[in-house]
Amino acid sequence: MTVYVDADACPVKAEALRVAERHGAEVLYVANGGLRPVDHPLARMVYVPEGPDEADKWIAERAGPGDVVITADIPLAAKAVAAGARVLNHTGEAFTKANIGQKLATRDLMADLRAADPFRQGGGKGFGKADRSRFLDALERELSAATRR
Repeated sequence: MTVYVDADACPVKAEALRVAERHGAEVLYVANGGLRPVDHPLARMVYVPEGPDEADKWIAERAGPGDVVITADIPLAAKAVAAGARVLNHTGEAFTKANIGQKLATRDLMADLRAADPFRQGGGKGFGKADRSRFLDALERELSAATRR
């Protein structure tokens, strides 16, 4: 069981390790660089080449049944779900076979809307304590379920 963290802009890196440690799961932080190494026996930094989606490609090639992927990238989430991995975003929302199609369609629609109005500003909401708490609960559930497989 491995926890793959799409780490470039992930606000819950420390929390992922804390929960994974309780389950004895290895945590791989995958990034293009710029992250401080983590000194923990269950954690490993994986630096991929510079370029768009290189971390996503690396994770997608490796994640599978029994693994958990943490990402906000919906195309990566779709690939990981298709490979049988459990997938969460940083707010604890699960991506599943039942909802990933809708998530991809919504992502594409929003991209089209943003392209149609280049002067639109904002749109994202902040990340707060409630989001962090939901993530911790969701990761605990996912790792417990992956252990029972």
